[in-house]
Amino acid sequence: QVQLVESGGGLVQAGGSLRLSCAASGLTINTYHMGWFRQVPGKEREFVATISWLGIITYADSVKGRFTISKDNAKNMVYLQMNSLKPEDTAVYFCAARSRGSNTYDYWGQGTQVTVSS
Repeated sequence: QVQLVESGGGLVQAGGSLRLSCAASGLTINTYHMGWFRQVPGKEREFVATISWLGIITYADSVKGRFTISKDNAKNMVYLQMNSLKPEDTAVYFCAARSRGSNTYDYWGQGTQVTVSS
């Protein structure tokens, strides 16, 4: 059974930092594309960052230069370092996994709340 469990969310002031973690079980992240997404109530879930099984990284324009995605294959963990946080970064952040043969993300975590106060 595949599980993705996010942690590290919380309340932070604008300009601050948070590090999100995603612990994967039931799959090996070095054979999956791993991504971070976020969602605000009433809005669609939006892409934040992804790291491919080869380590190729892509960011949404809104977070470039502020967020860093990384992974530790040995620990089966994915991370999202978020710096210079803005109130508009407030959302529930989700970790997701996409198999190499899929065009959609197959597995999702339950999400972790990030709130940035102004």
